[in-house]
Amino acid sequence: MPENPKAGKGVDNPWYPEGGPGRHLKARLKRGDLLIGATIEAFAHPSLVKLYQHAGFDFVYIEYEHSLFDLQDLADTILSARDNGLPVIAKTPQLERQEVSKLLEAGVVGIQLPRTETREQVRRLHSYLKFPPAGTRAVAPGWGNSDYRDVTDWRGWMDEQDRETTLVVHLETVTGYRDAEEILSQPGVDMCFVGPGDTSIEFGHPGDFDHPAVRGPMEAVLDICRKHGVAFGTMPWSAAAAGGWARKGATFYEATSELGFIRAGAAALLREYRAHLDP
Repeated sequence: MPENPKAGKGVDNPWYPEGGPGRHLKARLKRGDLLIGATIEAFAHPSLVKLYQHAGFDFVYIEYEHSLFDLQDLADTILSARDNGLPVIAKTPQLERQEVSKLLEAGVVGIQLPRTETREQVRRLHSYLKFPPAGTRAVAPGWGNSDYRDVTDWRGWMDEQDRETTLVVHLETVTGYRDAEEILSQPGVDMCFVGPGDTSIEFGHPGDFDHPAVRGPMEAVLDICRKHGVAFGTMPWSAAAAGGWARKGATFYEATSELGFIRAGAAALLREYRAHLDP
């Protein structure tokens, strides 16, 4: 592909007809497409991205709250995802400028804040995501954020980045649910992920995702998301559960990780072998 004369603008990429991975992600959600993302929990490697692409996933979700990654491996994996048509959403391990900046400069377009509980947290994250005057993000062109292209038009690139970056709140605590209206009505929120695991614990029914005390608050958040035009997503515990949430209005899922695929695939293979080999 010839070098783009509009250096750093992220156009002329067949993977992203809307102009970049972040806008591609948001445009699909706005159209009502139901997006399924594959999670990376432990093995950050470009080969895993290719497997996810061949499988047909819509984006990559990086579990960076609980996991440990070699940062160079993680950066290479994020760049591979961009190059293979998979926008990347990543949890930030902390609500700190440096943590958010490293993910953005690596090429992540969606920053997800675990345990979102206040409007002030959303404002801070928005500030870290956007350049002045909308925010306080420091400029660092020419990295994964521009696919390592030279950036000559700084203002144009900054405006492009502001359109690219995606703010994802993550509700999973009683406090977050209680203040969901205030959180989700804050300007700049693009997506809302509801974590069923911690939600079930917070509401007193660990692992019982279908309990009314767990589903009720989740469904209430979905209604608030629809009211404010925020995409709602979760991590479904089964395909049937995913279908149920889709019928209620969910538009994205952060699905199983490579650890889950390995665990399930290994167990299935052994069951098949044992069925034929055991006397």
